Amino acid sequence: MKIPKVQFNSGKSTRSGIEIIELSNLYKIDSKLNHDPASPHRVEFYGLLYIASGIGKHFIDFNYYPVKTGNFIFVQKNQVQAFDFTNQPQGWIILFTDDYFSELQSNIRLPSIMPNNLTSLYNPVISISEPLKSSCEALLNEISIEQKSKDSDGLLMQLIFSALFIKVMKEISQSKSKNLSDTRSKKFYGFIRLVEDRSITSREANDYASLLNMTYKSLNEICKLASGKTAKQLIDLETILEAKRKLAVENIQVQALAYDLGFNEVTNFVKYFKRHTTLTPSQFKASL
Repeated sequence: MKIPKVQFNSGKSTRSGIEIIELSNLYKIDSKLNHDPASPHRVEFYGLLYIASGIGKHFIDFNYYPVKTGNFIFVQKNQVQAFDFTNQPQGWIILFTDDYFSELQSNIRLPSIMPNNLTSLYNPVISISEPLKSSCEALLNEISIEQKSKDSDGLLMQLIFSALFIKVMKEISQSKSKNLSDTRSKKFYGFIRLVEDRSITSREANDYASLLNMTYKSLNEICKLASGKTAKQLIDLETILEAKRKLAVENIQVQALAYDLGFNEVTNFVKYFKRHTTLTPSQFKASL
């Protein structure tokens, strides 16, 4: 089974780039979608999921994360996720695109670095305090009301969402982000997008530096400041992560996977995978 790719398509031109969905509605309309939300699917946008009541688990990449009332779950663009249709925890999910977030950063001062799954700052489940829970739920309600309004104001939606986003991101350690200027932050996320989008299959940091019109040394310095890892380490992390996604969800042959990831020889891929995980691809698949 190929992992389906889900694009952002809210159908709401006045709010292009953002949509809020009540989980209770998501559980009802799965048959109307072109994918099964309960099965693994790759999202080509960001998701901020909030659990207002209940418990369950949310599938991200090849792991199930326990969730409960008062949890936010931050899903990165290009990650593979699946919703819990068994327990059906209640709440909301906000979907937003790269372009929408870039527009927010132009209009409103937001944290320059979003938590990224390739860095040590990232943990998909964010637990918030009781006072913050009430505040966030009020903002989520306001976003929902604004989306339903016939006279919806795009700028007002940006302001409410920004307030929510800042409150949630404050719950995450952002110590490394303080090391980067806004210009360097944009360069870092430009690099991350290239790696995650798999627009090139190279595992050489020099190739990415050239695409970003910067030197390898500068790229490496930015990556170390932002994540504590070198550019090459981040490239390898994403390559292994993508391999694990496909091994966990798709019934893919190791040879085909090696080719998809840019390896000319399957033996080289097996050695590469084992060096980074201590397991062969077949052993990793069996361990699941």
